Amino acid sequence: FNCAAETKYGQEEPIYVEKTHDACVKIATEAVKQKVDKFVQLSTAQVYEAGKKASKESDKLDPWTTLAKVTLKTENTLKAMQGLPLIILRPAVVYGPGDVAGIAPRIICAAVYKHLKEKMKFLWTGDLKVNTVHVRDVCRAMWHCATTLPVGALYNLSDKNDTDAECINKHLETIFEIKTGFAGSIMSNVAKMNFKSVNGEVNDKHLKPWSELCKAAGIVNTPLTPYLDQELLYNNSLSVDGAAIEKTGFKYDHPQMPVELLREQIQYPIDQKLFPVIHQTLKASCQTCRVGDTKSRWFKKKKLYLFS
Repeated sequence: FNCAAETKYGQEEPIYVEKTHDACVKIATEAVKQKVDKFVQLSTAQVYEAGKKASKESDKLDPWTTLAKVTLKTENTLKAMQGLPLIILRPAVVYGPGDVAGIAPRIICAAVYKHLKEKMKFLWTGDLKVNTVHVRDVCRAMWHCATTLPVGALYNLSDKNDTDAECINKHLETIFEIKTGFAGSIMSNVAKMNFKSVNGEVNDKHLKPWSELCKAAGIVNTPLTPYLDQELLYNNSLSVDGAAIEKTGFKYDHPQMPVELLREQIQYPIDQKLFPVIHQTLKASCQTCRVGDTKSRWFKKKKLYLFS
């Protein structure tokens, strides 16, 4: 299983070449020497052309981030390697415990706006596609590749939630008890004319309160940040068709993205003292999801971490 890559957005292309392309080639070269049975490469669905129509594995490739451009280059290099038993997975936005670059920045922004007591507004409109897949389903799919799929296979990974920006915002409203909205196309296009400056101002507004929250909670260092790279602020929909892999016997344990899975994601860094507890309270009932189970159960009168 090869997950080696630079996953931080906004880096210069040589950084991605060194830490993604070159690193993967070295790992794959050694895998050929060791005569591994299969080499499962974790790629990204950002290699497809942006758009609201869900991309299938055979659809047009047009990477829209520098990270994705180098990732696609890496795919092609690995495909050309003699003797490499390659299988490629292209996941949509991966979320869940351990996420730092998928939905996590939006979650942290929500915590900041709760702290500021302000409405949280993102650029563009709520129908901007941000298709998702849970990290546990990604792990299960990788194992499925190793045990079931033939060498040469290439599949997308995306749940059936058809997640968009509005869906994420609604969950964050529920968790943090804040108001959210969108700037709309007209104002966003105006901002696009001076995106670098606007992006800098927005990140400055988020970073200081986040630092204050962490300091108050005694958190000295955390990989979590509300910083949003300029590449991710463009009007690029990530819409991915992840159904093809299901025809091979794979099944998504988390086909939808209920709010409980985001609560679980937030609780994970709280337990590691990497995310400040904004408020701890008692709620009469809260629906929570069991790990590795699509079903839900209800806990009555439990002391839970809520973020309100």
